[in-house]
Amino acid sequence: MGAVKKTPKLPSRPPPDEADKGEKLQKVLAHLGLGSRRQIEGWIEEGRLTIDGLTARLGDRVRGGQAVRLDGKSVALDAASQVRVLLYHKPLREVCSRNDPEGRKTVFERLPRLKSGRWISVGRLDFNTTGVLLFTTDGDLAHALMHPSAAIEREYLVRVMGRVDDDVLHRLKEGVQLDDGPARFSDIQEGGGDGINRFFYVVLTEGRNREVRRLWESQGLTVSRLKRVRYGEVFMPSKLKKGQWLELPQKDVDVIYQMAGLPAREVASVSQRDQVRHERLIGKSPRPRSERSRRPR
Repeated sequence: MGAVKKTPKLPSRPPPDEADKGEKLQKVLAHLGLGSRRQIEGWIEEGRLTIDGLTARLGDRVRGGQAVRLDGKSVALDAASQVRVLLYHKPLREVCSRNDPEGRKTVFERLPRLKSGRWISVGRLDFNTTGVLLFTTDGDLAHALMHPSAAIEREYLVRVMGRVDDDVLHRLKEGVQLDDGPARFSDIQEGGGDGINRFFYVVLTEGRNREVRRLWESQGLTVSRLKRVRYGEVFMPSKLKKGQWLELPQKDVDVIYQMAGLPAREVASVSQRDQVRHERLIGKSPRPRSERSRRPR
């Protein structure tokens, strides 16, 4: 007998009440971080979701107080009205997948547990890259922040081994051809160093796989250290150590939704312990990039 069990057939769902339609099921579940809207639409088509005991259909809407189940397990809809956003300082030798077949540590292992929904990473950093990594419980927010149309800047501090002259920097800003298409840095600034080891701050507006490293490698250079120091308006606080996370308050989350081009949502209450931790780590808001020290850390 096969391992896949057939979903029991349930009665058809009656038409929704026009007086109070609520929100579309896939939107509510995406806000909970259960998956993207497209994924959830697939679950609906597969008959994996029910509303008040009836099989959900594409186009169904839900309201507060209704019972929604995914694969027979209850989904708490109340949490969908609020959002949580974390800033994580990714260390070396952690992968951004939830489970690694090689048994390596994942970035999700250090995050706080959720009563419902799941953490979604906003983009990825490779195994040997450190720095800013955002997590949210809102699937729509994560998708919008990563979508190429948003053109959100990602800034990196990179240590390069090899001879870097003005011609190299010019080519990297004008654009070079990589295996998956043309690419370039929108900005490059000196970051110190001398000899064969020099630091640069570089900016991209997309998140292709290993793009920073591949751009430098296209010029015969080797990246020996790579750290993301900024994602849009989100900077790495100097006091946030590698492997630590902090939960962002409403004012910071509002900025992130503005970056994504989405209406702001209410942030879930941050515990007093987390709030004190946030104040201790952050202190004052980060200064604009033009005012920050360019000294590598």
